[in-house]
Amino acid sequence: MENENYSKMSELASTELKDVQTVKILICYLLYRINKPVDSEQLYDIAVTTGIINYFFYQDAMDYLVKNDSVKVSEGENRSKSYTLTEKGVNCAKTLRGYVPKSYRDKIVQAALRYFAKLKYESEVKVEYIPLEKGYYVHLRCLDIGDDLLDMKLFAPDRTQAEMIGRNIMRNPAGFYSKILNIALNNEEEQFDPEEL
Repeated sequence: MENENYSKMSELASTELKDVQTVKILICYLLYRINKPVDSEQLYDIAVTTGIINYFFYQDAMDYLVKNDSVKVSEGENRSKSYTLTEKGVNCAKTLRGYVPKSYRDKIVQAALRYFAKLKYESEVKVEYIPLEKGYYVHLRCLDIGDDLLDMKLFAPDRTQAEMIGRNIMRNPAGFYSKILNIALNNEEEQFDPEEL
């Protein structure tokens, strides 16, 4: 009995969905929540790299949804494909979403939000690593239309630490920029104690 409970708990702890029907609904739900055409590579990255949907179930589900006319495929620039939910797909997302546990729905939507935020950050913030004789510069540029909002270099003793600084900045570049701006605007002169001399 104890082993049975353990296997049920480990099955529940598994993050990957185990049937194609649920995956189809989840993909429709994701496209419904995104509510705009999504590049095929972006959808794959969001759905498969979350660890919720495995590659084979994703491929089967997408083939079915396209053939079933729940998802429309359009060809964009550079012959890239993009997916849009049809009315049939919208109905699937609205009426059948309850068949997919909320934890899966929330996880995949959060993954999509993080993914699109990362794309936005990468278009607005450029980080490069410049080797020095001893260490690296982390060169950071926050871009705006036509001008740089911020262009700075931070020293790191090695490549590993330079990349760690770059990753941490890219987690929330707007927050990093606003903290630097806040410090610059509110920086005060250092106070000296006349008794120290």
